[in-house]
Amino acid sequence: MRIVCSLALAVLAALGTGCGRTAAAPPPPAPRPVNVARAEARDVPLYFDEIGNTTAVETVNVQAQVAGQITEIHFADGADIKQGDLLFSIDPRPYEASLAKARATLAQDQAKAQFQRIQVRRAEDLRDKKVNSTQDLDQARSTLLELEAVVKSDEASVRTAELNLEYCQIRAPIEGRLGKRLVDRGNITSSPGGAVLVSITRQNPIYADFTVAEDKLSMVREYLGRGALTVEAAFGGDRTKKRAGQFMFFDNAISAGNGTVRLRAVLPNDDRMFWPGQFVNVRLVLDTLKGAVIVPLAAMQTGQIGNFVFIVKPDNVVDIRRVKPGQRQGEGIVISEGLKAGENVVVTGQLFLAPGAKVNVANAEELKKQDQGAAVAEDKPAEDKKAM
Repeated sequence: MRIVCSLALAVLAALGTGCGRTAAAPPPPAPRPVNVARAEARDVPLYFDEIGNTTAVETVNVQAQVAGQITEIHFADGADIKQGDLLFSIDPRPYEASLAKARATLAQDQAKAQFQRIQVRRAEDLRDKKVNSTQDLDQARSTLLELEAVVKSDEASVRTAELNLEYCQIRAPIEGRLGKRLVDRGNITSSPGGAVLVSITRQNPIYADFTVAEDKLSMVREYLGRGALTVEAAFGGDRTKKRAGQFMFFDNAISAGNGTVRLRAVLPNDDRMFWPGQFVNVRLVLDTLKGAVIVPLAAMQTGQIGNFVFIVKPDNVVDIRRVKPGQRQGEGIVISEGLKAGENVVVTGQLFLAPGAKVNVANAEELKKQDQGAAVAEDKPAEDKKAM
């Protein structure tokens, strides 16, 4: 027994303890380094993000209205043109001849009608003198009416011939951008319903068509009743390349195939940023949330208790706060419930954190500079007013 006790005492001595001495408590853990961000209050949009595509406001397939040989092409493929610009010339000689013939026929029938008017006046004089019968006068008047009708028909033929001659110059019916010409000089056109010669699309403004699920339609209609809605469209992953426009209309029926309804917005496009048929990311802005609490997306954590953030109290001790997240806003996210503006949340270094843990705020100086900058911005209007 003495030998065992001696061995035990030797072991305790080696561990730095002895009979009757208490073991020393371990030192407290060093504060964990973290980066924090301050929850901000900002006005942010309430929106739906959807995928859509752009559509030209107007598209015209140019066709000839008279048959003939194309003698000139007055544009370059892909050119921007204005309404009324000359596009094609058709050989006008057959139509010039038709116009000349129509005018000659008109002049001939006008002469006949003029002569018949003289005949009517003579018949009236003879009837007054009781030389001829009333039947002769009626016959003269009837012939005059027939000739006047022929003259009107000839005048219509002249107008038709003039119009056909005018159609020999094919002009742009709308302003827009031309596509590739589909015929060359020397081709024979036919009408009506002939081949398409070239297409024109009007690209400014431009439509953005997109769909929303049917369960969102009631919300869209609610906010539409409060005023005009704004639509933002961007292409690719870069939302900086975006353009704001106005909501235009939604379709009159829900698609039975996929349970969506089609919506349309109109966007300014004078710089041709968008092209017809292009896929775009569409944001339908319903309203503006005033004073919404925003934190960086990296602060949001998810666990068994749901969504939460680590907050850093003034004594640099962390605590867990359950929150209700809202919509994402760029690199931030709205916190609908559970957090107030001005509170500090951990954005990096959450691993191994627990409530009550002491932390070392690595970016404390940066936060201090932000506070100083905000204070200067608040005082500046007062100083400007004093200077005035």
